[in-house]
Amino acid sequence: MKNNTLPIPHQTRFISVSNQKGGVGKTTSTVNLAAALAKQGMHVLVVDIDPQGNASTALGIDHRAEVDSIYDVLINDVSLAEVIQVCPDLENLVVAPATIHLAGAEIELVSLVAREQRLRRALEEYANHRASNGEARLDYIFIDCPPSLGLLTVNAFVAANEVLIPIQCEYYALEGLSQLLSNIKLIQKHLNEKLDVSTILLTMYDGRTNLASQVAAEVREHFPSEVLDAVIPRSVRISEAPSYQQTVITYDPNSTGALSYLEAASEIAKRGSEKDAATSK
Repeated sequence: MKNNTLPIPHQTRFISVSNQKGGVGKTTSTVNLAAALAKQGMHVLVVDIDPQGNASTALGIDHRAEVDSIYDVLINDVSLAEVIQVCPDLENLVVAPATIHLAGAEIELVSLVAREQRLRRALEEYANHRASNGEARLDYIFIDCPPSLGLLTVNAFVAANEVLIPIQCEYYALEGLSQLLSNIKLIQKHLNEKLDVSTILLTMYDGRTNLASQVAAEVREHFPSEVLDAVIPRSVRISEAPSYQQTVITYDPNSTGALSYLEAASEIAKRGSEKDAATSK
């Protein structure tokens, strides 16, 4: 049963979470936003295409080398339905895990036909599979990208309609962002004109420092309509949760970290609903 506090999107939202700068809270934001929406009753899929497999770990998903994974989907044409696992903490959150084999996928993809479209086609087939089996339509698909701009990330951008960029509230926060944005423009021009940088999420915010508030103000100045009002604080609980193979949403639901991600998820859902309403007029 869906919780009526959040608007349900008119159609599945495909969101790639990307920043080629490491350590900005990309995977942490992917899994916690997905868990927050699933906790509110949404049907959510997380696709882990980062060879490190951290999203799979945080969601309690088996991703040992011998497990069928997103690698098999992209390289060996295995159907997504065959590799999907259900998150043990949230039954309406499902995951396509990453295994170590994904580390070689960038090279293997080069020689494949329609190499940039492989994830999108797999997701389309999975949507049809769910419909034909009488399963609920997915409300959100989050794709956790590697911290690079190779073919795995290109597959994510071609499959998505939206890009969510986490930016940490620290010095050099905007460094490398222009490169990411120019790559997104190239994808828009050549491969996916529907792609849109819809959301920027400020992470690792420490309200005790002037630097954090200065960085937040600078990012808001550059991207006034994309930055969420909700900010994610620096939090021991957020950092601890993956070691228990959990998101902070289930590990400590009343912590400031969990509440911040719930607030961010709520804002993402409401903004999407407002956009739906505006486009349907």
